Amino acid sequence: MSQRLQGKVAIVTGAGSVGPGWGNGRAAAVRFAQEGARVFAVDLSHDALVETLSRFDGVAGSIVPFQCDVSDGEAVQAMVTECREMMGSIDILVNNVGGSRAGGPVEMSEQDWNRQLEFNLTTTDLTCKHVLPQMKEAGSGAIVNTASTSAIRWTGAAQAAYAASKAGVIAFTRSVAVQHAPLGIRANTVIPGQLHTPMVETRLAGQRTGGDVDKLLEQRQARIPLGFMGDGRDTANVALFLASDEARFITGTEIVVDGGMSARCD
Repeated sequence: MSQRLQGKVAIVTGAGSVGPGWGNGRAAAVRFAQEGARVFAVDLSHDALVETLSRFDGVAGSIVPFQCDVSDGEAVQAMVTECREMMGSIDILVNNVGGSRAGGPVEMSEQDWNRQLEFNLTTTDLTCKHVLPQMKEAGSGAIVNTASTSAIRWTGAAQAAYAASKAGVIAFTRSVAVQHAPLGIRANTVIPGQLHTPMVETRLAGQRTGGDVDKLLEQRQARIPLGFMGDGRDTANVALFLASDEARFITGTEIVVDGGMSARCD
């Protein structure tokens, strides 16, 4: 490892996962720690954070688990305060909380629509709301928000609220980036495609293929020109670049991680 984040403090939300394997947040927490960061790993599930910790060998940085519901503004404020008091600064914020519900405007209930906006977009706003003043005080910072290719393309299934909320993440991040660039703060978005993350087994197969995981994996892989599916580690590597000083002249933009899927015309 090159220690690209040596001496940095990073908050990573959604740092657990909905099941065994490499989700985007879990992979980011481990990858950042491998590169020397002290990671404040935040998730709603204590058990998920335990597995994240088990995947880090502890040779470079460190991971501190913290249980928090990032859709609760007061809880987020307390989380940020705890991180600042424990670690002294906040240099990096990575937002990974999110998930989809099936359905278009007719099929989806108003409650599910509102919950999707809260889960995928409001959580990103709340963490930025409380972290940005810390970065402003320091005169520097890097924010990486996670969207989805559903925000920029039809990806095989109706999930209107998910697509809208993740498109909102992209627009939100661009706005934050321009507003805060004079303060030395960068903000960018990583856009993962149809990766093989734990969400495939625990949620998506039930929504799309009646619980048939192999069928869903076959459908998803068929859309990818590279011919294989990545996982959360591919997202994490892009987030690592965007958070590092190597990306010092990059802000207000997006990097797509989808094996070429969104570039296809068919």
